[in-house]
Amino acid sequence: MTPRRMIFAALVVAVVAIAISFYVGNAGVSTAAPCAPQPAEAKAIDQSAMGRLAALNGTGTGRGYSDMKFTDANGKPVTLGDFAGKTLLVNFWASWCVPCRAEMPALDKVAAQFNDANFMVLPINLDLGASGLDKAKQFLGAGGLTHLPLYADPTFEAFKQLQTSAVATGLPTSLLINKKGCEIGVLQGPAEWDSPDGADVIKALKSI
Repeated sequence: MTPRRMIFAALVVAVVAIAISFYVGNAGVSTAAPCAPQPAEAKAIDQSAMGRLAALNGTGTGRGYSDMKFTDANGKPVTLGDFAGKTLLVNFWASWCVPCRAEMPALDKVAAQFNDANFMVLPINLDLGASGLDKAKQFLGAGGLTHLPLYADPTFEAFKQLQTSAVATGLPTSLLINKKGCEIGVLQGPAEWDSPDGADVIKALKSI
């Protein structure tokens, strides 16, 4: 091999190594601007997560979801970044998920009591396909859950974003999000959000 070809081969190897390093370093990471770690906010959530909310974990490790895509009840695209300025209880659910169905009335009560200009319960439905929205609407209507807005991800892509980063494994899953779209708490599985313990968590979240 001539010196020129040796130099060219070395450059190719270097470029490939950089590309692989970039891919590995970014695999499974949200494309949103990264959040700074939020240890104080995570600690506040941990300290409030007692009793019936003991399974809730304060995180605040720097995961951001401002780019997370889903739709509103009319199928209009929205992102979590559209809710910047509010703290959020984001709940992923589906009408076919029995624990989700049992949990939704509690979330409706929390929304009725605590939703305001600075806080919101934000459910994201994961019924798949073109009929997913109709199934979700029927469930909310039949249950009289009038305080919960209908948002949906019939493609399942938003939830895959959580699965890829090992944040969620199944439904229901709830995220606590600060005003900048940064994750500060995760709860896998259902919870009695309308309990006094749940109210303590919501109050801690609203104070952040």
